[in-house]
Amino acid sequence: MAMTLGEYLEGWRSGAVPPPPIVARLGIRLREAGGGSAVVEMAVGRELWNAMGTVHGGVFADLADVAMGVALATVAGEGESFTTAHLEVHYFAAVREGELEARATVLRRGAATGFAECELRDAEGRLVAKASSTCLFVEAAAP
Repeated sequence: MAMTLGEYLEGWRSGAVPPPPIVARLGIRLREAGGGSAVVEMAVGRELWNAMGTVHGGVFADLADVAMGVALATVAGEGESFTTAHLEVHYFAAVREGELEARATVLRRGAATGFAECELRDAEGRLVAKASSTCLFVEAAAP
């Protein structure tokens, strides 16, 4: 019997289920998930720098995409999955190292689409980026 998205998220958060491979590779940790919201976090440093000596923008996008995906997963129905149709990130400040936190909220869940927003903050609480995502809900693939 396949796990629901909610069961998977709880297993991931508790450590009973491994995170998705990209999440594990980046070291993203799930702190909270439920009711259309999510909080994820990760440590960043030199290994994620771009040529300018700051964390690559794609890392911000990955972190935001995971946070919004988790938030959307909390409003998915039984037998439903989703895929990102549009992802937009606005960058406000460079980060070199430390912790990044992403807080995502589902603003709208329709019959076939969902829209979420996410704020990324550094260890000092500075807003370093803001993202939004539109996702398409689809039938979950067979296990």
